Amino acid sequence: MEDPTGIAALARILPPDLGTDEEIDWAAAEARWGTRLPRDYMAFMSMWGAGSFGEVSVLLPLPKEYIQWDPGTFEEETENARYTWEMLDGQEGLDINPHHILAWGVTSGADILCWLTTDPDPDQWPVLVCGRHTHDDFTLFSCGMVEFLLKLLQNEFDPYPISIDLRDASPRYVHWLTQQRRWMAGLDRYAGEPRPAHQYGCRGPAGHSHFVMAANSTVA
Repeated sequence: MEDPTGIAALARILPPDLGTDEEIDWAAAEARWGTRLPRDYMAFMSMWGAGSFGEVSVLLPLPKEYIQWDPGTFEEETENARYTWEMLDGQEGLDINPHHILAWGVTSGADILCWLTTDPDPDQWPVLVCGRHTHDDFTLFSCGMVEFLLKLLQNEFDPYPISIDLRDASPRYVHWLTQQRRWMAGLDRYAGEPRPAHQYGCRGPAGHSHFVMAANSTVA
C-alpha cells in the first residue's frame, strides 16, 4: 500500500501506542502561520500528537492548556532559530531568509528542528537543523519531517544531524500529557516507573526545564 507521508514506515519503528490524536484546529493553525502545514506533520499529530522520544520533542503549532509544564509550541523555537541565523549572519552555502524558518521540534542538545518554508507547497518543505554541537550550525536536508525522523532512527545520516546520539537507544514516543501525568504521580515520564526522590521537580520538553505550574490550568 502506498505511504505518501511515510507515517506507516515510521510507526513500525516508533510505535504510536502512547501517542494520541492531538485534535489540532488546522484552520486556526493556518491562520496563525499564514500557510497550511505539511501533510506528514498533520498525519503525525493525528497519531502521535506532540511529545518526545529519546530527548527529541515534536512541538505543537498552537498553545494548549497543560497541567504541569508548557509542552512547547512552534513560537519560541522559531524565534530562537531565526535569531540564531541572524546572530551568526547566516551560513556559507545557504541563501535563507530567516522569515522562512519555522520550527517543529527541539532536542535536549539544544538543536532546533525546522522547516525551510520557501516552497509554496508545504509538502515540499525540507528540514533545516539549527544545531548546537553539530558539524555545521545550520544543515539543510532534502526530506520532510517524518522522513527525517525515520532516517534519524535508522541511522542513515552521515554526519549525524543532531547533538544527541540516539544510535544505541531504543526510544519510545510518549505524548506530552502522558508524560505530565506520570511525572505528577512520581513516575518516570518515559518508562512509567517510580523515579528517585532527587528527580522530583518539573521537567519540561526535551531541551527545556520549567519550574512554574500554570495557574488554574486544567486538562481533561
